[in-house]
Amino acid sequence: MDAARTPRTPPPWYREITPRKRKSFFAAWIGYLLDGFDFVLITLVLTEIADDFALSTVESASLVSGAFITRWLGGALLGALGDRHGRKSAMVASIVLYSVGTFACGFAWDYTSLFTARLLIGMGMAGEYSASATYVLESWPARLRNRASGFLISGFSLGGVLAAEVYEHVVPGHGWRWLFYIGLLPVAVALWVRRALPEADDWQERVGSAGVRPNPFRPLFAGRRRAVGNTVLAAAATGALFAVFTPLGAGAVPALSVAAAACLAAFAVQLGGRRRWLLLLALCVTVFCAFLYSWPVQALLPTYLKTELGYTPQQVSDALYFAGFGTMAGCVAAGFLGDRFGTRRAYGCTLLVGVAFVFPVFAVRDSPVGLGVLLFLMLACTQGISGLLPKYIAGHFPTEHRAASLGFTYNVGALGGAVAPVLGARLASSMSLGRSLAVLTFALTLVVILLIGFDVPRRINRLIDPVPVPDHLLAEAVPRTDTAPGPERAGEPERPGCPPVT
Repeated sequence: MDAARTPRTPPPWYREITPRKRKSFFAAWIGYLLDGFDFVLITLVLTEIADDFALSTVESASLVSGAFITRWLGGALLGALGDRHGRKSAMVASIVLYSVGTFACGFAWDYTSLFTARLLIGMGMAGEYSASATYVLESWPARLRNRASGFLISGFSLGGVLAAEVYEHVVPGHGWRWLFYIGLLPVAVALWVRRALPEADDWQERVGSAGVRPNPFRPLFAGRRRAVGNTVLAAAATGALFAVFTPLGAGAVPALSVAAAACLAAFAVQLGGRRRWLLLLALCVTVFCAFLYSWPVQALLPTYLKTELGYTPQQVSDALYFAGFGTMAGCVAAGFLGDRFGTRRAYGCTLLVGVAFVFPVFAVRDSPVGLGVLLFLMLACTQGISGLLPKYIAGHFPTEHRAASLGFTYNVGALGGAVAPVLGARLASSMSLGRSLAVLTFALTLVVILLIGFDVPRRINRLIDPVPVPDHLLAEAVPRTDTAPGPERAGEPERPGCPPVT
């Protein structure tokens, strides 16, 4: 047989990741690890802080929510910075913001000062998500970008595991404040690693070398009247959200929530433009529901273990190890599943398996090992699969506007994470905390299965634009010639392009 006709076996996938790409990935992954470390700290010491500041359960839960209130603004601003000046600058700015915010938490003297520091953490977290995710996705080969997404998000979970380890050794002997002081130390490592990084390939090719820097917020400031109006909208949205999650808005929460939602929807409509505004709104709702199913457990699991099950700090740490490593393993597995079966199919099917573990987790009372195993399995399926969320969202947007669009849609949707712990705490006033967490997780997971599994955002956008929204992360990796092949997934037909969001 002619040797020239013999099909060659493709090299292992990891050989496609050059040392340069590995270095880039490691830097972004370290940032996510530190992000997870800094964020999870507050969930570990809610009971200690509540005792010191005499806080109710709802007030304590709102401290977790505080970091989500400014995420929409941080994600949009730092995402725009990444689109205009490169992904690296946005990555460094983000880690400085959330690290300084964590350090400030250690000096808090009351509820309000601690809540304010959490706002700064939220802005940094939002920028970290959009900058690091776009950086890695745009640096890896197109056919491996689900793997890049899943591997990257695994760093956040390991950061939570490390935070639990530090909690066990620091808080019992030195108090909760030292946990936040330590949260500043790793920033030097991340900044050193990121100092000499190359820029993301896609951004450098399409934006950096072109010499024309995009301005994702141009639609918001087209004319003095619109600029003033949108500045007022931003202030109103932030103020309304602050009031919703603090005693300041007592008695007016429904009205304030509607006002905040209307302001953010107005931004989405303007940023999406005539052809894509419905897509942005649908993506925000999808992410919102994803946070509602995942963050009640993420935020209130330590409280549940300590209050309802009476676990010691050692037992809490052990349970969080199972949870953290389960999520991390799920993120890694999600990358392989997404590249093998497609992002949406892997997402929906894995969530469907995960819901089977929800009620058994909260039925276990007297077996720490059994609870740990069930937590591992549940979070591997339900939270681990969210490692594909950056790839799923970012694929809806072209390179020139990807970081800002990802930062805005993801972090507006992330307000579900602000609502989730408060909602869980309020439900716990009429039922046990464990049952309320189980009900929220089960019900909202089913909603997300429908939204992502049936590609609702793209389908609903066809109501205003019949041109399908392609997966830009695949389409833009294809050489733009008349004879260019279709997107790299085998058997996927050529799809029409999509103009940038205007």
